[in-house]
Amino acid sequence: MNNTLSYYEIFYTVARQGSISRAASELFISQPAVSKAIRKLEQNLSVTLFIRTARGVSLTEDGKLLFSHVETALSSLSEGEYLLKKNRDLEVGHLHIGVSTTLCKYVMLPYLQSFTTANPHIHVAINCLSSADTARGLEENRLDLGLIGHIPGLRNVEFEKLLEIEDTFVTSKQYLDSLALREGIEPSSASRELFARATLILLDRENISRQHLDSYFERHGITPGQVLETSSMDLLVDFARVNLGIACVIRDIVREEIENGTLIEIPLTHKIPKRTVGFAYSKAAKQNPAVEKFREFILSR
Repeated sequence: MNNTLSYYEIFYTVARQGSISRAASELFISQPAVSKAIRKLEQNLSVTLFIRTARGVSLTEDGKLLFSHVETALSSLSEGEYLLKKNRDLEVGHLHIGVSTTLCKYVMLPYLQSFTTANPHIHVAINCLSSADTARGLEENRLDLGLIGHIPGLRNVEFEKLLEIEDTFVTSKQYLDSLALREGIEPSSASRELFARATLILLDRENISRQHLDSYFERHGITPGQVLETSSMDLLVDFARVNLGIACVIRDIVREEIENGTLIEIPLTHKIPKRTVGFAYSKAAKQNPAVEKFREFILSR
């Protein structure tokens, strides 16, 4: 293949120069080597490419057809080499990031804003995926990095801790008042009876956060009653605001609303264990200079 490519380069140079001697001079090889390469290419293709005259060479009809395609191919290769050099010079790169909508909005966005400002030539593509789907994308090398909750046992993925998050239960005062009237429950603490009789607003069972909560329920012998499921953390908060039930959300997301009384935090006898969130990297993607630049950026903050 390498020889064939060099034959085409020699053919192209001879055709452009109209002379074997001038082509040899341009390519810094001998005239016999040029003539041999042309003969070999003609044999391989079973055609005559040049008409040889005392003044040099000219293309046959077959030669003209081949020349048009070789010219396009070599031009494309040159453009590719130019773009690669340009990418290196400008530090152009590509990052394919997987992150849930919630983590993107509340955690990733400030990092992303600063990173893209500092590295305007790096192209960033965000895939809004659950932590589980992001983890699969990393394992299968479809993503370069992801912001996810820690998942033990991932293959060919490195995880770097960023922060800890804490889940809590919130609802509206109106819902609590209604629950007290309807069920006679005073939710001074999150009792088993409260969870059994209230409407719980939770993420769907495919979500890592929901699986973490289900483990908490199982450990403490809690059997939820009516459950309203959604795939969006923001919708959990919205549903709690409009008195649909008690939502389990990340505490930092509703901190302000808890403090101003828009939402009421249900005190827990046993707190839900904190979860670790961090950046996960495909080991293969670490060869990508843009990934290394992003890691250096995160570690420097």
